[in-house]
Order: sequence, then structure tokens, then C-alpha cells
Amino acid sequence: MTEENAKTRLKQLAMEIRIADAQYYGDDAPTLTDAEYDAYRQELLALEAEFPHLILADSPSQKVGVKPSGKFGKISHKVPMLSLDNAFTDEDVKDFSARIKRFLNLPDDMVLEFTAEPKIDGLSAALRYEGGKLVSGATRGDGRTGEDVTANLRTLGTVPKVLSGEGWPDVLEIRGEVYIDHDDFVTMNAAQVAAGKDAYKNPRNAAAGSLRQIDPNITAKRPLKLFAYTWGDISAPLSDTQMGAVEAMERWGFSINPNMKVHKSASAMIEHYHEIETARAGLGYDIDGVVYKVNDLALQDRLGFVSRAPRWAIAHKFPAEKAITTVNDIEIQVGRTGALTPVAKLEPITVGGVVVSNATLHNEDEIKRLGVKAGDTVEIQRAGDVIPQVIRVTKDGGSAVFLYPTVCPICAAPAINDVDEKTGRVDIVRRCTNGLNCPAQAIEGFKHFVSRRAYDIDGMGAKQIEAFYERKLVLQPADIFTLEVRNPEIQLEKWEGWGETSAKNLFAAINARRSIDFSRFLYALGIRHIGQGNANLLAKHYLEWDKFYTAILSIGDEASLAWSELMAIDGVGPGAASAVRDFFNAPGNQTIITNLLEHVDVIAAEAPSDDSPVAGKTVVFTGKLERFSRDEAKAKAQSLGAKVSGSVSAKTDYVVAGPGAGSKLKKATELGVKVMSEDEWLDLVN
Repeated sequence: MTEENAKTRLKQLAMEIRIADAQYYGDDAPTLTDAEYDAYRQELLALEAEFPHLILADSPSQKVGVKPSGKFGKISHKVPMLSLDNAFTDEDVKDFSARIKRFLNLPDDMVLEFTAEPKIDGLSAALRYEGGKLVSGATRGDGRTGEDVTANLRTLGTVPKVLSGEGWPDVLEIRGEVYIDHDDFVTMNAAQVAAGKDAYKNPRNAAAGSLRQIDPNITAKRPLKLFAYTWGDISAPLSDTQMGAVEAMERWGFSINPNMKVHKSASAMIEHYHEIETARAGLGYDIDGVVYKVNDLALQDRLGFVSRAPRWAIAHKFPAEKAITTVNDIEIQVGRTGALTPVAKLEPITVGGVVVSNATLHNEDEIKRLGVKAGDTVEIQRAGDVIPQVIRVTKDGGSAVFLYPTVCPICAAPAINDVDEKTGRVDIVRRCTNGLNCPAQAIEGFKHFVSRRAYDIDGMGAKQIEAFYERKLVLQPADIFTLEVRNPEIQLEKWEGWGETSAKNLFAAINARRSIDFSRFLYALGIRHIGQGNANLLAKHYLEWDKFYTAILSIGDEASLAWSELMAIDGVGPGAASAVRDFFNAPGNQTIITNLLEHVDVIAAEAPSDDSPVAGKTVVFTGKLERFSRDEAKAKAQSLGAKVSGSVSAKTDYVVAGPGAGSKLKKATELGVKVMSEDEWLDLVN
């Protein structure tokens, strides 16, 4: 896949998986099976691995779950409740093991222990004990803040109110999965039907809905159970191994999975996976894979985390499902960046218990590769996307070849494939050239601007944005912040579907966003290639909006100091850098920014903590590192608040040089930048 094709595909994946996450975590009503969801996530992670500089800030790989619903009080997780990366093949598991050894700079033949346990398909919960007594319980939520369901969790028979045995730390947060087993689910559904109510779709939905009841008495009547498998905030170590810690949980009164084992090779882990897969139907509860974790907790600590997941664990998931159906038509949708995306309109078919009627065809080249046309019979795969993907044509329907449009189906402006001036490479994605003058692009841009990861304005969803745009009330972002002032003329409270309360609530939500963090402000602008990750990187580097804006506007050419500084930020590639430069140097966009800043304040990013000797320092690693891998060195430096750069400049504070260091070491010497060995670096950061 080309880089431009990957950019478009990553955006599509992020959008669709966000929808699926909201349905799964927030509504407890997923439209996807876990296997389908994870197969789609696999595609996203594979693309991000191949094109790491294209990772979007709002990528599902950068976050966990969704924000709490508001029905319950909130509990902040002192240790974030992260998710897991996934493996889908035996080869993925071998790669995981090899990747761990590379990161830790361990010999290939070194024996490394991993635990393996079934991955329960339920609802994650965190239980906090102080002095051996249960004091609070929360859902995962968005990974940092969960819902306070303490009273509900107290009703579970497998949740001890007071810890058993001895040796537990004074502060102990146990994490586990709440589930309903198959026999109880059948009984529970029979009672639902007998009472004239709808049956639950699956045990996971039933468990989630039962735990999140407003009335704990209702939860108490539901057959919920909990398997404990990990921990969060603790005042003292539980053990020196993963297995030892889980066994300690059992001594303290928790149920742990009896199928958890320790293995010393990837092949043994894979064998365990296939044993569990074979025994899956007889376990008595739903699982969707097997989780592997590095057993040595000291190594877990060294490995650390990336965004939403630990490096030391992975979930080996069971396969997705497929089906055969007919393509009734092919439609073209226009996105925020003008990309024309083809969607197959399918003869509805049930896949994994869900009715599917749409499937993505990605782009023009994919249609040609598949040879798909209206009337064809196709195989589809629901792989974690609300809109599944077409895998292949199984029977030619005999209709005419689909002609991809050369004009935008919304505004009729020319739709072209961009050409990279330097490489001459033609973008695989055809885009509308009308920019924000195209209603589709403008509306999608506003939807992005008010979205949860951007301005997060409650009450301003897709329908509201479309209505305001159609009435020409919101034609640029600043217009959102003048709606209340203009309301005597607009009279929003008199519109169909509105009232005085809903109008006041919207204006209050807008006013609450008149101050916004630097990174969210930058992300909200919808610049191509600037997702949440790149927005965070830029905010952490420049700290203040005015400093950033002035620097970008001062970029003359790629020989300028401002351009060199931008390109030196670790993780910001040439595509993102060019997109930032081009966006802010467009006169029309400068007007949009100026107007918007009349109504909002941009809060400076938080400066690195002074607790670390390298906080705020710019570090370059060069040469062959012997004490640790390059990845581990960078991860450690960043965790201590340092900025890791890929090039040496006068602003570089330290160059850590290993054997074989070349041009970067030479430049550091010329500029008088402090050069240190690996041992000196370790002495400094330790």
C-alpha cells in the first residue's frame, strides 16, 4: 500500500473503530463481535507499524474505551487502565517474543518466561482495598476515569469485601473482568422473555448492563462473577513475577482463572492457545482469545508502555467471521479532507449476529484490484468496522465496469489525485479540489472540530452541525462561539427539536470551551496528518501557541532554521511537517485562525517536571547502543520528560554516543554539544 493510501485508510479505520468503541464501552450495545472488531484493529496496527509517522492523534491505538457516561460518579484511576495490543496469527506471537528480546537487548536464545491465560469477554473493573477493606470500585471508562459502581460491585459473591489471608499491601487495587457464565445467561434470558422483555444478545452485554444499573438491588439479582488477573495502584509489590502476583490474589480471596500457565517459549504459548481454542466451547463462559504477559515484573517495568497498551503483554485473538452476499450498488462518500471513498451497498446479510448492509471499498485502486461491480456476489469480512470490507468477488454479476467519478458528487468540483512534486508519485486517493467550499468537506470539518477529542462540545452533534451549516449560521469555527450573541435573531429555542433548556445547555457547553489546551486546539483544526499524537508532540515541543504559530509562519524554505526545528521533533515526519507549514501559510486559514482566537484562549502545554535531571532537555542517541536498545533508550528518556530528536542542532542538550557514531557525533563536537557515553547517560538518569 502506498503512503497516501495508508493515510486515507488509517483515517477511515480510526473513525469507524471510534464508533464501535462508543457502542461497546459506552452503550454496552456493540454491533460487532469481538473477533470482527479485532481483525479490523489488526489492519490499523499493521498500517501504523509500516507507516509510524502517519499515526493519527485520535487513532484507536492511542486510547482506551470512552469517557464515562455521566450516569454515575467518577473515579480517577491512579494507574491508567490500558488495553492490549493484539496478535492474530502464530507468527504474530513469535514476533511479539522476538520484539521483547530486541527491546531489552537480550540474546535470541535466552529463555524468557510468559504467562498465558484465557481472555474473558466481559467488562473490566477496578477494586480498591485499603487496610484490607473494599473502599471503591470502578469501570474502565476511558482508561483514566471510570464510573463509580462501588455499591454494585459489592453485590458480587466473587468480590471479597474484606481480604483473606495475610501479606496484602495496605493499598491494593485489584483489576478483573466481570462476566456471566453460559448456564446463568440461559436462565437469565428465560426470565427476561417470561417477563415480556427483550432477551439479551450475549453474556457480555448482559454483564455490562447488569453492573451499570443505577439501583444496586437490581445488580444483586444478576448472576455476575469476577476473575481477577492484574493490579493497579499498590503500596507494596505483590511478587516478583506475574504468576506469583496472581496466585497471591487467590490467597486473598479472589477467583483467578484455572487455565493460567507459565511458558518458556513462543511455541509453547501457541500450543496453549490452540488447546484453549479447542476447549473454548466447554469452558462455560465467553472468551475471545488468550493473553500473554512477560512473567518477570522487573522486565515488565523496563518494557513500560506505549500509548494505550503495555509492551510486555499481547492478546492472541480468535479469527473473525466472513459471509457471502450481493453488491446492489456502489456509492461515493466525501470526507473531511476531500477524499472520495467508495462504499458497497450490500444485500443485507447477518454476520456474527449482526445485519450488514454496507462495506468499504477503500479507494479507486481497490475497486480495480477486486474488479467489483454492482450485481457481483462478494465475500465480506466484518473486521472491527461498522462498515466491513469486501475481500473478493466470488461471482461476476455481468454488469458494466464501475466508472470512478472525476468530479465531486457533492459540489461537482474536479476530483483529482494529488502528485508529490518531489517524487512524482501519484496519490492513490482522489480528492475534491473545492476545499471548504465543498459542503461535504466543510460539514465533516466542523464535525471534527466539535468532536470528543477536539473541542468536545456537548449538544453539537452531526445533525446540529448540518442544520447550522445549511442555514449558513456556521461557516467557520469562530461562528460557533457567536451563536449565543446572534440568538435573538436565530431563536434556536423555537426550532423543531429544540427548546429553551436545550438551547441554554448548548450555549453553556460552547462557553465552557472558550479555553482549550494547545494540543486539542491544534488537533481540532483538522490539518491533514495531524492527529492527536502529532498534535501532542508539537504542543510538548513548542509549549506555547504563539511560539509555535510564529515559528511555522517563519518557515521560508526547507533550509530555514524553523523548518529544521520542526523536522527534528522525534515522531514528526516530512508529511506532517509539510502539512503544518502549508496549512498555516494559506491566507484563508490564517483568517480562520485570527477570527477563532478572538473568541478562545489557547492554554499552554505543561512544561516537563523538574523532578528529572533530563526534563525538558533535547537528547539525540547515535551509534550502536550496547547497554540497551535504541527503542528502550528513547522510551526511558521520554518517560523522564526529555525530548528525543533525530538530528543534532544548537538546541540539542545531550548526545548519547555508542560505538560507530558518525556524522551526528561530529556535528555535536562542532557545535559544542555535550556528548556522553551510555554509562554516563545511565548515571545521569538514574
